[in-house]
Parts: sequence; C-alpha cells; structure tokens
Amino acid sequence: MREFLWDLDGTLLDTYPAMVKAFQRAVTELGGTITAEATYQLMRQQSVGYAERTVANQYGWDWHELRAGYQRFEPQLQQHPTAFDGAQAVLERVVAVGGHNYLMTHRNEQAQVYLQEAGLAQYFTDAVTAAQPFPRKPDPAALNYLLDKHQVDRHQAVMVGDRNLDIDAGHNAGIAGYLFDIDRLIHVTSAPEVQVTDLNELLPLVR
Repeated sequence: MREFLWDLDGTLLDTYPAMVKAFQRAVTELGGTITAEATYQLMRQQSVGYAERTVANQYGWDWHELRAGYQRFEPQLQQHPTAFDGAQAVLERVVAVGGHNYLMTHRNEQAQVYLQEAGLAQYFTDAVTAAQPFPRKPDPAALNYLLDKHQVDRHQAVMVGDRNLDIDAGHNAGIAGYLFDIDRLIHVTSAPEVQVTDLNELLPLVR
C-alpha cells in the first residue's frame, strides 16, 4: 500500500486527553458527572457524538446543549497535541516510496494547525476537514472525493483509523482499512485488513 488516508484524532495525534477533559467539564456544567475512563471508552469505542447522545439521554438533557459545552471547552484545552509514536515514520515512508498521505477528519481547519505543530503537515497532499460539507464517517463521500480528485488507485489505498467507523468508511469507499487500536479497547466489527497497537507495525506494509 502506498496511498494512505488518515483519521486524525486518536490515530495520528493523541488528542483524547483534552477531549475527555472537555467532555467532563461540559457534563459538570450541566449538573452531571462522568469519569474520565467512561468518557474515553464512549469516545474510542463509538464517537464523540455517541458519547454526547448517550450521556444526555441518561440525564434527560438536550444533547445539543452538551455538545455546545464540549465544543466551547475542547479548543481551550487542546493545546499542541502530540503525534503517536510511529506516525511520522509511516508518513515519511509513504512519501519515500512515491505514495501520498491524505487527511480525512471531522475537525475544522484547526486540524491543519495541529499537524503543523506536530511536524507532520509537510507529508500531506490534501485534506478534508469539517470546513467541507461531507456527511460523517462511515459515509464514504469524503474519501471518494479525495480518491477521485487525485485519481488514486483504490487497490493501493487504505484508510487508517482508530475506530470501526473509520474502517467501515474505507470499505464503503472500496479500499482497505487498517485499525490502530493502541489499548485494545475496540470490539472489532469492521473486519479490518490489518489491526495494530503500534503505528510502527505499518512500516513493512508501505511499499
């Protein structure tokens, strides 16, 4: 594989610590409580949106209010997220063999800033962020846009992410999926072609 489409949060960058804190603050602000562990599991195993709806339902809140609080706190707390071990090495290898890296994230343009700060931005050919009106994963529309725009050979392409919805999105776009499950938290339902706990394990697959 040499055409890599990457998720950002929890795949390239360790953004979860700040995301968890922001969610806890939003819950507390509305008068509830949730542990960091429970928050992390909801986000990792499903999504932030799932966590918002689940907790709001438990308390009888409008989940939009919880989301508003989370979106207010998260940018304040998300300061210079660090890259996971192996991220730069794999991105670098992809470029070295003549391949390309693409970003597919539901974050806004701040995602580009985080990549720049982590020293990873220069490895990317293109990106889709929340600034573009694509439906959320596992819908393949954003991936199809990148694949079609750059005339990517789908037999050489893979979606790399840390959740089932990333792998499902890749499969829905007709490409492979590599699951990065660093702490083995995922109940795997997406049949990834490859599953790793360390991004360095992907290096031999880049060729």
